[in-house]
Amino acid sequence: MQSQSMSAAASKKLDRLHLITVFVAVADAGSLAGAARRLGISPSAVTRAVNDLEAHLSVRLLTRTTRVVRMTEAGARYAEDCRRVLSDLADADATASGMHGTPRGRLSLTAPALFGAKIVTPIVTEYLRSYPEITASCWFVDEVVNVMEEGIDVAVRIGELSDSTLQATRVGRVRRVVCGAPQYLERFGTPVRPDDLASHHIVSTATVTPPREWRFIENGEPRVMKLRPRMVTTTNDSAIDAVISGFGLARLLSYQVADALRDGRLVTVLDDFEVPVSPVHLLHREGRHASKKVRGFLDLAIERLRANPDLQ
Repeated sequence: MQSQSMSAAASKKLDRLHLITVFVAVADAGSLAGAARRLGISPSAVTRAVNDLEAHLSVRLLTRTTRVVRMTEAGARYAEDCRRVLSDLADADATASGMHGTPRGRLSLTAPALFGAKIVTPIVTEYLRSYPEITASCWFVDEVVNVMEEGIDVAVRIGELSDSTLQATRVGRVRRVVCGAPQYLERFGTPVRPDDLASHHIVSTATVTPPREWRFIENGEPRVMKLRPRMVTTTNDSAIDAVISGFGLARLLSYQVADALRDGRLVTVLDDFEVPVSPVHLLHREGRHASKKVRGFLDLAIERLRANPDLQ
């Protein structure tokens, strides 16, 4: 009888492990169907597992609609704890099989488009050269990607962070600078106060919201300049090309024009009226006990980003 009781207890523990594995898959995929595809089981089996886990815990972990699954606050906290448990188990298995030092799998990350292209890509390729059993999926777009819903491992965020269950590490800062080509300033003059922008050719990007307002600090007070751009573009690359060609002035993040500022193709103006710097953070979902795959990338990225002179 005692043997049967112990066997039943072990079975329940295995069932719990299955339930949390399914739940984490749902949290990472952002949908029941996505979790089913990842795990190779039916959507009904995923639904049943989540229901069983919620019944066991007596708490709602997910809010479900016809289109998307979102985690409750309790679910988000529980998912992080479950990821730590699964990561610890994976590390234990790797240690037992002699593979503890070999991270493997797919690393997914997101960053703003130019930041990803100019700054993150060299870090990713360096990381992949060190770990041949890792593949990387890079989502470099000028929009905020939902880390939880899209199953992203690491995200770069520029600007102040909203409250989140994600872990954040500050790695640098950037400025918002108004810049133009020397030949443009020689022809049209250098603005010395924000009001002077009204007589200049303005290039604005649609990634700024709203694109026709530039904010400054003047005499210690916030100042909003409503502008009439000669050119509005959907990409920072095209705005940079336009101002380098001598067409006008643009407001961009300092890292985006760092090379052009260094070699003199662009110069900044209105420096005394800049708004406070914007912090740069790395975000990840796995807490202090991140998997070796994620931890290895974070360690490298933090070191490289903090040493980058364009983020000082």
